Amino acid sequence: MTHLEQALTDRRTLDDPDTPFLALDAATVKANINRLRKHLDALGVTLRAHVKTAKSLDVASLVYDGQPGPITVSTLAEAEAFADAGYRDILYAVGITPHKLARVIALRERGVDLTVLLDSVEQAAALAAPAVGMSGIPALIEVDCDGHRGGVRPDDPVLPDIARTLREGGAVLRGVLVHAGESYYADSAEELRAAAANERRCAVQAAEVLRAAGHEAPVVSVGSTPTAHFATDLAAVTEVRAGNFVFFDLVMAGIGVCSTADLAMTVVTTVIGHRPDQGWILTDAGWMATSRDRGTSRQRVDQGYGLVADLDGTLLDGLLMTDASQEHGVLSMRPDSTAALPDLPVGTRVRLLPIHACATAAQHDRYHVTETGSRTVEAVWPRIRGW
Repeated sequence: MTHLEQALTDRRTLDDPDTPFLALDAATVKANINRLRKHLDALGVTLRAHVKTAKSLDVASLVYDGQPGPITVSTLAEAEAFADAGYRDILYAVGITPHKLARVIALRERGVDLTVLLDSVEQAAALAAPAVGMSGIPALIEVDCDGHRGGVRPDDPVLPDIARTLREGGAVLRGVLVHAGESYYADSAEELRAAAANERRCAVQAAEVLRAAGHEAPVVSVGSTPTAHFATDLAAVTEVRAGNFVFFDLVMAGIGVCSTADLAMTVVTTVIGHRPDQGWILTDAGWMATSRDRGTSRQRVDQGYGLVADLDGTLLDGLLMTDASQEHGVLSMRPDSTAALPDLPVGTRVRLLPIHACATAAQHDRYHVTETGSRTVEAVWPRIRGW
């Protein structure tokens, strides 16, 4: 049964499925994809889409016009699902551990050019061990450009040591990878452009260090959704990774990467009660449907657990999801709002605009796909789950 047939067999509009569930605006997804592709094409660099946000073959198909393209994954379950669908150029962008190498080798034996990520001599030694080294697993070295997470600094003497350990054991050094994670906390277009420039500088510097030490580094991989959109110079970079851009979210809107109109994914929830003494409207979407992510709490405007719109997508002025327990959401007015609490009777369906699209989508197993301005469910797209 096709996804469209499944949708037609189940229920036909956003008024029908049991709540909470994910709604996805296909036209907005396409517009978001086209925006980034156009920007990167102008800079002359390849997009290696990160599928960790959508975890969807259908969304990835929109990125690459129906044909398998180069992708980044955050789990081996994603790699296996995309390999089953014919994807052959896959980067597993989470630090590799020895117990996962059997699955890596199995994918490579299926003809998948799977590259792994590491940032230590210890990991390199695991790839170079006699039982593994003969497999010639390719690796990128993660480089730290902003202290956000893992990686080695471009000027760290261990960088060529990692490369030497790989080469001596028969593993393959593909190059370097940088992720400007701190760009998610930028506060202006100027800061975003600076983060993109720094990301590129660190990646290129690391590749040059390796080459000067006699190692090949053909891949120079950078990327985050903010820096992908604000980069102005990607000379010597070979690819850009981004994932959140297909949906966007309120964190991205808060730092100026997009507007709320660009958010393609929402959670549909139903009003289940009222507490007029508290100024609350209760819904059936708690943190199990939205996640606990409060990523805008550090921004200039705190959006709580998400903005609220009616089922047709019109924002309800001043109304936020302000609290959550496991299966209950609390809607109330923004503290500085002068608007009245809207009259939303029990049974009313509303949409929640997510704080962090990756975290919210992870709570669900499918998308109910519509077109802009329509409640008709045109398709149901499954998500990949697990690790």
